[in-house]
Amino acid sequence: MSITRKLEEQLAVPSPEQLAWQDMELGMFCHFGINTFCDQEWGEGKDAPALFNPERLDAKQWARSAKEAGFRYLILTAKHHDGFCLWPTATTDYSVASSPWKEGKGDVVKECAEACREEGIGFGIYVSPWDRHEPCYADPQQYDDFYCRQLEELLTGYGPLVEIWFDGAGSEGREYDWPRIMGLVKKYQPSAMVFNMGAPTIRWVGNEDGVAPYPCWNTADSSRGSMFSEESLKWLTETPSWVPAECDVPIRKDRWFWHPDEEHLLLSLDQLKDIYYRSVGHGATLLLNVAPDPRGLLPEADVKRLLEFGREIKRRFGSALAEGSGSGEAVQLILPQACVIDHVVVMEEIAYGERISQYVLEAFVGGEWLELTRGSAIGHKKIDAFSPVTTDKVRLRVLEAAASPVIKKLAVYRCGQ
Repeated sequence: MSITRKLEEQLAVPSPEQLAWQDMELGMFCHFGINTFCDQEWGEGKDAPALFNPERLDAKQWARSAKEAGFRYLILTAKHHDGFCLWPTATTDYSVASSPWKEGKGDVVKECAEACREEGIGFGIYVSPWDRHEPCYADPQQYDDFYCRQLEELLTGYGPLVEIWFDGAGSEGREYDWPRIMGLVKKYQPSAMVFNMGAPTIRWVGNEDGVAPYPCWNTADSSRGSMFSEESLKWLTETPSWVPAECDVPIRKDRWFWHPDEEHLLLSLDQLKDIYYRSVGHGATLLLNVAPDPRGLLPEADVKRLLEFGREIKRRFGSALAEGSGSGEAVQLILPQACVIDHVVVMEEIAYGERISQYVLEAFVGGEWLELTRGSAIGHKKIDAFSPVTTDKVRLRVLEAAASPVIKKLAVYRCGQ
């Protein structure tokens, strides 16, 4: 094994909050708002609040569906680019308070936050910096005041947040007061992950297909070329060295908000499985969007597919044939008996950093070690699939590493087709 001459203490490591976030692996996105009632993806901020009336809204159904499918956090679009607010903000009348829903006394953010707490999953918010409705957006200083007041309401009124999602769309070339914005986040929600802008602690993977390239390194220096836009590079000086990727994708192809008669756009179970392998299986976190409809419910077809997906992940990886851990240049796993295997899952103990840069997986077959597959990054999790073999021993050999490898998990599975 080749270990580079890099001191262990120089390796980037995750914060405890980043570590906990990466362990969640699966999040559900809910794009919901005035667009839901207008058959559109990006509103211009001119749609009347009177259109917003989800008479059967049930945030418990959203959170319950996420939990049942094995998802560990949920992010709600509290404000999209159109500027319509899903909470009764004091900053503008362009909100649920001006809608007929619950006679203007409703609060979608509150209902969603409470539902997530009931189900024991994390809650996060998407708060678009770009605002196509607010007149003061044309005045950067006035809008920074406006936006910070909105953000302060959200950061202080809805309990602990697991993630704050700053979408960069529409903000190209715009200078927001990020030091001030991040000051509010650090003051009120210091444990929340910050997505994409400001001083991000997690990064956009670079596409909306839900897949991470391989290798998908966790360090900022390793990912600048492919993961960050030129616009976001200027904030990297305030970003930690460890900045893992989140892969966002809608369950209906290219549709973030609900639209009528588009069930045919639902991704198939095989497509979702492929996305899982190329997101979570590449060490990233998957954020799957399931959009509520105008009733305020997740559509039945979408929930059915979501739960099928959750069951398939559990079927494949819910119970290992054998599992172990270890450290050093080789970690061996002895199975209770000879078994057919076709998957190996490896996890580094990333609390010590991402150390491995080349590895090979082998199975003991016919009295000798047979190579199953090889790769570079392992990081939080690497899922390797290969043709079935019958074996009673598997080993991971590390070929290159920045420091002594620490393997949190080495597990084998028989998943089938």
